Amino acid sequence: MRHLSELKGEVDRWRSLEGKVAELAELVDLATEEKELSWAEEIDSDIDKVSTEFEELEFSLLLRGEYENRNAFLAVHAGAGGVEAQDWAEMLLRMYLRWAERRGYRAEVIEVSRGEEAGIKSALIEVAGQYAYGYLKSERGVHRLVRISPFDASHLRHTSFALVEVLPEATRDIDVKIDPDDLRIDFYRASGHGGQNVQKTSTAVRITHLPTGLVATCQNERSQYQNKETALKVLQSRILEREIAKRAEEQARLKGEHVAAGWGNQIRSYVLHPYKMVKDHRTSYETSDPTSVLDGELDEFIKAYLKSTIGETG
Repeated sequence: MRHLSELKGEVDRWRSLEGKVAELAELVDLATEEKELSWAEEIDSDIDKVSTEFEELEFSLLLRGEYENRNAFLAVHAGAGGVEAQDWAEMLLRMYLRWAERRGYRAEVIEVSRGEEAGIKSALIEVAGQYAYGYLKSERGVHRLVRISPFDASHLRHTSFALVEVLPEATRDIDVKIDPDDLRIDFYRASGHGGQNVQKTSTAVRITHLPTGLVATCQNERSQYQNKETALKVLQSRILEREIAKRAEEQARLKGEHVAAGWGNQIRSYVLHPYKMVKDHRTSYETSDPTSVLDGELDEFIKAYLKSTIGETG
C-alpha cells in the first residue's frame, strides 16, 4: 500500500505538470493571437517555473533502485587528526542538517559523541523525506578539508578528514527479521544536553545483535522506550546493509568499498585556503563557493554524481 501510494503521488505530479504545460500553451497562443506583448514577462516566468518542475521530476527518474525512496540514516566519523578532524566532522554534520532543512526533510540527531575540546567524534542522524536515501547515498565516502586551522596558534594550514556512511532505513518484518533472543539490550545514563531527567535516569539504550556483533545506540529521546525503538530501527538498517553487502552487485551499488578516512580515499575536497573551492573527485564537478556548500547547498554535487552512475545502474 505504501508503494502504491508513492506511485500514485508520482503519477499525479506528472499529470499536474501536463496540465500546467497545456494551460501555458493556450496562454502563449492567445497572447500571440491578440499581440499582447505585455504578457511576455509573466509568460517567461511561468515557463521558468514549469521547466524547473519538469527538471526535478525528470531527475527523480534516476532514483529507481529498490531502496532509493527510503528514509536514510547518515553517520559522520572524524578521521585521524584529533580536534581538527572532530571540528570538521561537526561542520559536515551541520551541512547535512542544513541540506535536509532546505529540502523540507525531517532530520533528527540520534546519537552524538562529543570531542574533548571541540567538535564531534561521531554522530548519527535520521533523515526522513521522499528519496532521502536515493540522494544521500552520493555522500558516502571520505570528505577532505584544507584550511588555516583555528586551533593552531601558528596559523598553519591543516588537512582534515571525515568519513560519511549512509544506510537505507529497513522496513520492519519485511527487510529484516530479528529474533529477540539474539539481542542484548543495555541501559545507561545519557550524556550531553537533555535536561535533568535525561541526566539522572538510565534512558539511553545500546542494542547489540549477538550473531553479527552489530551495535546501535540512542540517547536523544527523553524516554527509555523511545530510545529503544529508535536504536532498533538503526540496528535493523545496519543488518540490512550487511545483507546487501553479501550480494556482489548490490555491494558495489549500495555500500561501496570500505575505506579509511585518510589520504588518497577522499570523494570530495573542500579547500578554504590558499584558494576557495569544493571539488568532487568522482565527477570533477566543482564550485568556488564553499561557504554555500557548507551551508547545505549540495544538490548540484548530488545530481552530478547520480547522473554519472546512470551507466552503472542502468
